Amino acid sequence: MTDAILEHANITVSDIERTATMLCAVFGWRVRWASEPGAALDGGTSWHVGGDHSYIALYSRGGRTGGVDTYTTIGGMNHLGVVVSDLDATEEKVKALGLETHSHADYEPGRRFYFNDHDGIEYEVVAYP
Repeated sequence: MTDAILEHANITVSDIERTATMLCAVFGWRVRWASEPGAALDGGTSWHVGGDHSYIALYSRGGRTGGVDTYTTIGGMNHLGVVVSDLDATEEKVKALGLETHSHADYEPGRRFYFNDHDGIEYEVVAYP
């Protein structure tokens, strides 16, 4: 039996275009699909951003609602992990967007850093040899 593959995660963002642009710039992804504005659940908009085999589904109704500390909230999302081939080049792309990186570590079997986007969503970026 082969391993199951995570196809997508669905996250709520304040500005769907801004988040999609950031993900495409940092990870080289593309917008795979986009709903008509207001055509998604509860009058929201949904875009799928990723590569050929997986993506992040972005959902927004526009604006920003109060956030919660996801590390203490049951069911909260702590971070999204993305594997890249060139960690240093990816970090430069993150910094070029004015985002700060943190929690750098070299560990068995790879290297990593984290960053938070404009909505406070945390991403772990990891590279394996």
